[in-house]
Amino acid sequence: MTDSNYIKIFTGDFIIVQRITNELKSININAIVKDATESARLAGFGGGIVPGFQEVFVNKDELDRAVLIVQNITSESQA
Repeated sequence: MTDSNYIKIFTGDFIIVQRITNELKSININAIVKDATESARLAGFGGGIVPGFQEVFVNKDELDRAVLIVQNITSESQA
């Protein structure tokens, strides 16, 4: 995603990514989730290096609000 208006804000497992995207959606932020393993599997190339991990991207204009959501969720999961 070079020369894009989107920035990666999180990389992690499916469950946490779902929590993040749901919270972002609740404050009207549409995130993009990239799953390289699933994309490779669908293309017939097999699995990736770390199966089950996904990346979350948001628009640069929504970065500040999105980062706060990620920080809240990741701090909860580490406690």
